[in-house]
Amino acid sequence: MRILFQGDSITDAGRARDNNDYLGQGYPSLIKSCLGFEEPGRYEFFNRGISGNRVVDLYARLKADIINLKPDVMSVLIGVNDVWHEFDFENKPNGVDAEKYFKIYSMLIEEVKEALPDLKIMIMEPFTLEGVGNETYFDEFKKEVLKRAEKAKAIAEKYGLPFIPLQDKFDDAAKLAPNSHWLKDGVHPAEAGHELLKREWIKYFKKL
Repeated sequence: MRILFQGDSITDAGRARDNNDYLGQGYPSLIKSCLGFEEPGRYEFFNRGISGNRVVDLYARLKADIINLKPDVMSVLIGVNDVWHEFDFENKPNGVDAEKYFKIYSMLIEEVKEALPDLKIMIMEPFTLEGVGNETYFDEFKKEVLKRAEKAKAIAEKYGLPFIPLQDKFDDAAKLAPNSHWLKDGVHPAEAGHELLKREWIKYFKKL
């Protein structure tokens, strides 16, 4: 079974570009360890997350990094850069608004499903906490991330796909330890944050 992880830097997590063996230091690697221990040899893993990607960037590479790989299962975590690039590039804002995010995400899913009708897809919810990377504009930032989260859920509902909710999980986790224990800068997970993602991913994978 071929499993593909797609997304931005949260998924990328420093993965190798020249081979498929090293999935980085994030949740894809933790999932590989978990499933590889439970059922040795059953799974083949691919991480094609790219740091900085927005949904439009992911759509642009769907042929090379999704369809050509012919995965059996794919999870997608995309959306926070669609917001962050509007805030973090003050001179040249380059975000993707919520309606366009939904439109492009829909196009991506439709084209992938047409090319790979047997592919099982899991949609992961974009998330954030207040941190050093977004604290100067956090209220507006979170409001916009939540809009992308709503659209991601709507995508899952539109195409009958499993949706992995994550914002509430991080909100609850932040009651147990400082935000930075989970998300280093309000966006990128620390070790415990990647463990949270792994556990939620596995939970929904087992239901496929």
